[in-house]
Amino acid sequence: MILITGATGTNGSLIAERFAAAGIPARHMVRDSDGVALPTYPGSELVEADFDDPASLAGALKGVTAAFLVTPSSAEAEARQQRFVDAAEKAGLPHLVKLSQFAADEGSPVRFLRYHAAVEARIRERLPSWTLLRPNLYMQGLLGFAGMIAEGTLPGAAGSARVSLIDVRDIADVAVAALTEPAKHHGQTYTLTGPAAPTHDEIASELSRVVGTQVKYTDMPPEALAEAAKAMGMDLWQADGLAEDYAHYVRGEAAEVTGTVAAVTGHAARDLRAFLTDHGGAFRHAA
Repeated sequence: MILITGATGTNGSLIAERFAAAGIPARHMVRDSDGVALPTYPGSELVEADFDDPASLAGALKGVTAAFLVTPSSAEAEARQQRFVDAAEKAGLPHLVKLSQFAADEGSPVRFLRYHAAVEARIRERLPSWTLLRPNLYMQGLLGFAGMIAEGTLPGAAGSARVSLIDVRDIADVAVAALTEPAKHHGQTYTLTGPAAPTHDEIASELSRVVGTQVKYTDMPPEALAEAAKAMGMDLWQADGLAEDYAHYVRGEAAEVTGTVAAVTGHAARDLRAFLTDHGGAFRHAA
């Protein structure tokens, strides 16, 4: 049995869909199952568990041969993931696939990169087999700005920096490979990117083609973006981390392009044009 945490989230739901399509039994972990609709197929299960409740994690991990670990980004994420690693160790989990982040480093000025690196270190120390996935900026993040994009504006704080953003569908494909063939991917740290590293001006140009009207990139200092995010209701920890993330882009630290998706899955990573072609309706309908 394979456990998928965050089964209703951006990454977990895509992994669940792939398992369902392949008929691979999986246990879908959610905090609250009320109203949850997941792919149903022979052998699939839905389990309630909370990262703040070790006993529930033990139950979710019972009989599991591999697990996918992801939690929502928050000030509690590091502690929750560490708690899951401890539970996995106690349960004798054979293989763990963790969703980390591009350039994870315990010495980074970016809080997200520090906490991911700390969890990675614990995994290496405690578990017998693991695969670490380090994707760059998600293309799907553009969908959150669909309304503004439809009105002609792409906001951001990356300046002219190049960022090798990636389609989440490719992350899911790599995760499925690592979960279903653990011996092949044991001990690997995969840096996952798309096939190119466009600037935000170039992203806006591609969006213009899809939307049908001009979309312009509006750049601002990372700190100003954080303040705008706070005004829109984002919590302080996440908003300040967002500013750190964008400063990381501005320093040119997120431009690396890798061929890892192709090497692991056998298919090339989806480019921005393919993503926008498949999701163009979201931006046009927002208009």
